[in-house]
Amino acid sequence: MVSNNQRKQILQLKQKKYRLSSGYFVAEGEKVVEEILSASWECVFLFSTVPNFFPKTVLVNTAEMIKITHFKSPSPVLGVFKFPDAIFPIISNITIAVDGVSDPGNLGTLIRLCDWFGLSELICSSSTVDCFNSKVVQASMGSIVRVQCRYEKDLSTTLRDLKKPIYSADFGGESLYSSSFSEQATIVFGSESHGISAEIDEIVNHKISIPNFRKGRGAESLNVAIAGAIFLSEIFRGR
Repeated sequence: MVSNNQRKQILQLKQKKYRLSSGYFVAEGEKVVEEILSASWECVFLFSTVPNFFPKTVLVNTAEMIKITHFKSPSPVLGVFKFPDAIFPIISNITIAVDGVSDPGNLGTLIRLCDWFGLSELICSSSTVDCFNSKVVQASMGSIVRVQCRYEKDLSTTLRDLKKPIYSADFGGESLYSSSFSEQATIVFGSESHGISAEIDEIVNHKISIPNFRKGRGAESLNVAIAGAIFLSEIFRGR
């Protein structure tokens, strides 16, 4: 059974301010929760409609799960977890940064892409959606435990201090398919609607685009997560 206090706390965690003040976040779905439990992140509450899901899981019915889910339809498992330990910069040849990405599904997918391509850090501007938003956590499909998101108030200074060539995804840039990337590089992705900020644009060394092969009127833009997948595939091809 879910107590009234637990229900209240779980629903409050939809809001970033409560996640930050408590240090807790919500994860839903068997696959996602299993990944987080396997990573030994501290579990505060764990509820499931599936018997014997995990030791110390509280068994609840679907009606109770509906009252605590952060989604339109409940998953069979919901957990409340404590934020992981303090984040430290991770040094790697390729750095991915996001500036102003506000859609949780896109950020979650980018986290999953970083995991797939062996990258353990994603640097985010302060205007990017919180990585512990429950929709981001779900979209990451558990990759959140292997890819740390580092938020920076001054993203331009952070990226400049890496002392690597900075590339941005830009409609007006050189074609991705005729470009080459340095062995060490930083790639920045902005929001679909606004692109990267002026501060980041000033420090970019190379602007790269994914060419549109449609003749005449076609799609106006690519989803940022799809663009990220195409970029990473090209960057790592042959490495």
